[in-house]
Amino acid sequence: MEFGHKPVLLEETIEHLNIKPDGVYVDGTLGGGGHSFRIAGQLSGQGRLIGLDQDDAAISAAGEKLSRFGKQVAIVRSNYENTDRALKELGIDGVDGILLDLGVSSYQLDTLERGFSYHHDTTLDMRMDRRQQLTAKEIVNQYSLQELSRIIREYGEDKFAQNIAKHIVQAREKKSIETTGELNEVIKAAIPAKMRAGVGHPSKRTFQAIRIECNRELEVLKNSLDMLIGLLHPGGRLCIITFHSLEDRIVKNAFRKNENPCICPPEFPVCVCGKQSQGKVITRKPILPGIEETESNKRAKSAKLRVFEKR
Repeated sequence: MEFGHKPVLLEETIEHLNIKPDGVYVDGTLGGGGHSFRIAGQLSGQGRLIGLDQDDAAISAAGEKLSRFGKQVAIVRSNYENTDRALKELGIDGVDGILLDLGVSSYQLDTLERGFSYHHDTTLDMRMDRRQQLTAKEIVNQYSLQELSRIIREYGEDKFAQNIAKHIVQAREKKSIETTGELNEVIKAAIPAKMRAGVGHPSKRTFQAIRIECNRELEVLKNSLDMLIGLLHPGGRLCIITFHSLEDRIVKNAFRKNENPCICPPEFPVCVCGKQSQGKVITRKPILPGIEETESNKRAKSAKLRVFEKR
């Protein structure tokens, strides 16, 4: 399948990156290269774009799409949590803008053997980086009842987390759960029929939770934001597109903390903790896609863009 992924909030992201023709920019979630293509197209001969992605299919597709820009574009197969290391290896000590477009891509959802979608019966995989050993199948069949319940509750925000985890454990005692279809049936049986009506697919939240756990998505995001802000030149911007409340909350809190890191008690007349602001939050409220975009791309409906500017 061709790596087709329609970039979400494209115009809004390009506008808020404040692209300088001779600047250096990072796309930490390269995907099919949609955002990167627009960024690279605004750079002069002195500008550079570094794209990172852990998915081999994304690297291949983006490499082909961005090939016209030659050596202005460098593509690295790595998780964005390694952005500082990747830049160091390229001899770059700071950048003018960074973009993260989080979550799973349309290509990953639509490629059946990747196992991200609950709409088809296929192998339980869900790895964004197919070099890693941990798969969704191992999580479903090897995690304890307590671990499964925790990730479904915390990452899936599913009120039936305990019951779903219990049904998974009971089912795998009889036979290993091998496919997305088998997991779907277990989840369906764990949710009362009257509660399944009109609330979307019963497996949506559990699949999200397992995917997040498999790829360490929230852990990577939480641990990377300070580092990414630290890589920006003064005036440089970090633009992050999220797709669910857990991601958005992490980004919002990290931006606020970097804008106002002071930990002094409020009754202190002056700051004595010495913590310095790293910049300012540009988006007090997240930027949302317009009606036209959500109608033409249903996966844009939950997207939110937040922007931070380095001082």
